[in-house]
Amino acid sequence: MQLNLPTLLTLLRIALIPIFVGVFFLSFRGANLLCSALFGLAALTDWLDGYLARRLGQTSAFGAFLDPVADKLMVAAALVLLVQAIPTPLMAVAAVIIIGREIAISALREWMAQIGKHARMAVSMVGKIKTTAQMIAVLLLLYREPLGFFPTLEVGLGLLVIAAALTLWSMFHYLLAAWPALRPG
Repeated sequence: MQLNLPTLLTLLRIALIPIFVGVFFLSFRGANLLCSALFGLAALTDWLDGYLARRLGQTSAFGAFLDPVADKLMVAAALVLLVQAIPTPLMAVAAVIIIGREIAISALREWMAQIGKHARMAVSMVGKIKTTAQMIAVLLLLYREPLGFFPTLEVGLGLLVIAAALTLWSMFHYLLAAWPALRPG
């Protein structure tokens, strides 16, 4: 395994998770801003490591494995913390949909790769839109305080509901693509 800049950024994202969790539970003025900034930094490295890997020709099997794992770990940690901070049925259902889909699709991708059908599991545009809505939603929900007249909590919840709906849509897309390999006979 060769460590290059994109892989180091991915490892940084994983290393940020315990710091992010710790900051989430701190109770000083501005802790929510710091927590949001840490999540924002992780989201930025998620985009940047992929961009740099392609741009610098530093893609690797290890990086291709580690990048989605780092992303899912950070998002799952944030959603679990947000369910604790915003204990509503809407928040809990959205978090379960998003985390559950990530587990199911990861397992489906692994299985499809094992049977030589991994090309059917390419990332779709719906998945990219879902990820964008999800990241913005989590950032707003972590911050939670209104920014002037902008209701971050309400907009964040709305975007999270949209992200959960897109999550179900993209899961349907993946299942449809995998259906020929899944159906009996």
